[in-house]
Amino acid sequence: MGGLSASAAFREHLRRLCLGEFPCGVGSWNKSRSELRKRKPCRNAAQREAGAAQHPEIGAPSEESLETLMEFVSSPDSPWALPADCGPEDQHLRELAVQSPQRIRDNFIFSFFMSLRIVDKGVNEVDENLLKFHNLEELILSANQISRINSAHLPRTLKVLELCGNEIVGLQDLCSHPPPELQHLGLGYNRLLGSSEDKYLTAEFWPNLLSLDLSFNNFTDLLGIVSKVATLRHLRTLVLQGNPLVLIPGYRGFIVDSLPKLCVLDDRNISPDEKHQFHGLSSKPDLIVNEAQMVVSVGKIKGIPNPIKQEELESSPEPPMITHSYYVMYEFVEKEKAEDANGAEVIKLQQSQTMATPNLESPPGGAEKGEESPAVSPLLKQKPPANKVSRHLTLRKPWAETIECSYRKEHVAGDLVALKAFLMSGTTVTVVEEKVFSWPVAAAVAEDAGKKGKAERGKADKGKAEKGKQKDGGKGDKQKKKKESPVELRSEPPLLRSLGCGHVNLESLLTGDQHVAVVCDFGVLITEETTQPPSPKEKDSKKSKDKNKKQKAGGESPASQKTTVPVKGKGKTKESPEGKEIQEIQPVPLTVEFQVQLIQWTASSNAQQQ
Repeated sequence: MGGLSASAAFREHLRRLCLGEFPCGVGSWNKSRSELRKRKPCRNAAQREAGAAQHPEIGAPSEESLETLMEFVSSPDSPWALPADCGPEDQHLRELAVQSPQRIRDNFIFSFFMSLRIVDKGVNEVDENLLKFHNLEELILSANQISRINSAHLPRTLKVLELCGNEIVGLQDLCSHPPPELQHLGLGYNRLLGSSEDKYLTAEFWPNLLSLDLSFNNFTDLLGIVSKVATLRHLRTLVLQGNPLVLIPGYRGFIVDSLPKLCVLDDRNISPDEKHQFHGLSSKPDLIVNEAQMVVSVGKIKGIPNPIKQEELESSPEPPMITHSYYVMYEFVEKEKAEDANGAEVIKLQQSQTMATPNLESPPGGAEKGEESPAVSPLLKQKPPANKVSRHLTLRKPWAETIECSYRKEHVAGDLVALKAFLMSGTTVTVVEEKVFSWPVAAAVAEDAGKKGKAERGKADKGKAEKGKQKDGGKGDKQKKKKESPVELRSEPPLLRSLGCGHVNLESLLTGDQHVAVVCDFGVLITEETTQPPSPKEKDSKKSKDKNKKQKAGGESPASQKTTVPVKGKGKTKESPEGKEIQEIQPVPLTVEFQVQLIQWTASSNAQQQ
C-alpha cells in the first residue's frame, strides 16, 4: 500500500529529536561519564559527584558538564532547541537522553510515550506497529489522509482518539474492535454521511464516551442521530456544528431537551435557562422537519454618481430619452419554496449557465449593440457554484443619493447538503445599472422609411405649408398643436452595467451565528468623462460666454473677486484657477447593506407557532 504509515511518521519524528547527537546521546562531550556508568551505575546525584571525585579524568577539557548540556536542550534560544511542533514529552525524552543516554532504546521509547501527536504528515494508514505503545492513552492523527482505520491496530489503552481533518467516509472498520476505555472521539472535518453512519454512534461501541466531535460532516437526520447518541450515558460534550442538520430551526432546542445530561453543545455551555426554554420539545418530534428557513434583506445603496449631468438638466430634452434604474442582485441556492414580499425577479441558473446580459452597454469604440460590454464585472459572467443557484434581483429604483431598496425575501430549502455547500462557498452581491433608450414612434417610422424621393417630398410639403400659413395667418399650426396626443415612445432592450460586486462569507451560519450583516464596500466609482480636446466652435462659444460674464460683473476680472463657494459635504478648501476658494467634496464609496438571517427557535413555543 502506497503512502505513509503512522509508525513510519513516528520514526521520522524521532529522527528530528536527534536523541543520539550532541548534546544528547554518547560522544566526546560525555564519554568519560558514560564509561563510569557502565562500570558502576550510580543511583543518585550525590553518588555521581563522589564518583567524579574518585575519577579525576572525568570532566576533561574536551567534555561538557551535565549542567551545560541540559541548558543546551532546555533553553528556547539554544541552537539545539526543539522545533515548535514538539510537545512536553519530546522535551522530557531529550533531557533523559542527556542524563541517561544508555536508557534510550526502542522498548523504553514505546513504553515512555503516553501521548502521540502526528499532525499533517501525510499519513494514510494506521498500521499494527502502533500496538507496541503499551501505555499510549492519547493518539492525535489530525490533518492527514486517512480514509479508513482498522481498530484492531489501535492500542487498547487509548482514552483519546483525534482524527479531525482526514478523509474518513465510514465507521464500520473503526467500530469492529474499538478501544473499550475511549473517552473522546474526534471525527470532525471528514466525509461521514448521515443515516448510514449514525448507527455506529451508540453505547454498544463506545460505552465510556464523554466527548464526541462530529463537526463539518454531512449528517442531515436530526431525529436519527439524537436517538443514537442518547444511548451514550456518559456523554457530556457534543459538537455537531458544520453539519447540514444545524440549519434546521429546532436543532439546538431539540438536542438540549433530548439529552438532559449534556453540558456543552457546539462549544457553548447549556444553561439551566436554556433547558427550561426548550422543555417538552423532545416529546414533539413531528414538529422537526428537515428543511431550513433563511431571510435575505437588502437595505440602502449609497455612492452612485448622478448619471444625468447638470448641463443635460438645463437643456431641453431631445430624443433619445434615457432612463436609469438600479437594483441589487445576489445568488442563493435554488429553493423549493419562497416567500417574496417585494415581487422581485428570480433568474434560475443550472450548473453550466451564466447570467443573460443582452445589449450590455459598450464604451465608445467598443462592442456593438447586442454584444457584451467589456466593462461588465467578470462575476456577472462567471459560472455559478457547483450546486444549483438562483440569482435574485431587487426592485428597480431610480437614481438617488441614497437608494432605499427595502427588500426582504424568505428562502426555504429542503436540500440541506446543497445549502451547506452554498454557505461554505458564500454568495456574490452585485449592484447593476440598467439604462434604457426610448425613441418617439413617429421618429422611428420616419427613420425606417426609404430615402428614395425624400428630397422631393420634403420640398412639396414645405411649399404647401408656406401657402397654408399665408392663407390662415399661421393659425393651422396652433390647431395642430392642440390636436397632438402624448408622444408614444419605443424602448430599446436595456443596457446593463455592473457598478460593483463582491463576495459575502456565510460560513459562520454553520457554526452558531444566526445573522450575517455586512456593508459591502465597492470603493469610489469614477465617472467616465470625455478626454478629447474641445473643437474650435466650442472654444469660440466658451470665449463669448466668458466675455458676457465679465460685462455683467461690471468689468471686473474674476481674479479680483475672491469669494468662498459653499458646497455640501466634507473636504478641504482650496483655491480654484479663477481665484475662487472652493471646497473639495470627499467622494462617497459605493456601499450596499446586505443581511442573511437563519431562522432558529428560541423556545419550544416557537415550534408550535410555526
